[in-house]
Amino acid sequence: MMNRFVFIAQMLLSVVLLASCNSEKKENAEQTGSVKAVAKTPASAKKTIVFFGNSLTAGYGLDDPSQAFAGLIQKRIDSLGLNYKVINAGVSGETTSGGNSRIDWLLKQPLDIFVLELGGNDGLRGIPVSETKKNLQAILDKVHAKYPDAKLVLAGMQIPPNMGQKYASEFKAVYAEIAKANNLTLIPFLLEGVGGESKLNLPDGIHPTEEGHKILAENVWLRIKDLL
Repeated sequence: MMNRFVFIAQMLLSVVLLASCNSEKKENAEQTGSVKAVAKTPASAKKTIVFFGNSLTAGYGLDDPSQAFAGLIQKRIDSLGLNYKVINAGVSGETTSGGNSRIDWLLKQPLDIFVLELGGNDGLRGIPVSETKKNLQAILDKVHAKYPDAKLVLAGMQIPPNMGQKYASEFKAVYAEIAKANNLTLIPFLLEGVGGESKLNLPDGIHPTEEGHKILAENVWLRIKDLL
């Protein structure tokens, strides 16, 4: 009889130990799962910065487009451990009219910061400043309507006085006027320190070299860093 009680006691102890072990394994598994979930959260919850522009944004003429200023901004963001991803939506030759037509498709994806870099090709073609202004405003209106909490940034542009000093002055003023009217962040002149510097531009004298894009990236970073 005593042996029977001992046997039963041993069996009960085994059951308790097994249940305790299984419970501990389950708890460890849940904790591991929680850690994995936390580890995955930053990547899946990254905010988005869209650079919407022309050949300057696209990195025209560079062997590696990721060396254009938008790509350099991503590298800066990664080095600082900020939870943002950059989307380069630059298209060479794009005018403000073309951008206004293209923006609807782009807005199908969420965005948190929108950097508008257009107008340079308008100026080179002598498109009326009023038309450029209307298109830039229309683009910003569409972005704000779809994502009202998105932060808007406008990259200012200037052109040589080929079309006349009056046209060049009015063109330059458009960006400040739009920035003020919309209370948005303005990069006064994207090509500051690069425009007109032959050593920082490709032979066409218009598109920056890799070294030139490093300066553009700094011009942009100074204005957007506080938005991140």
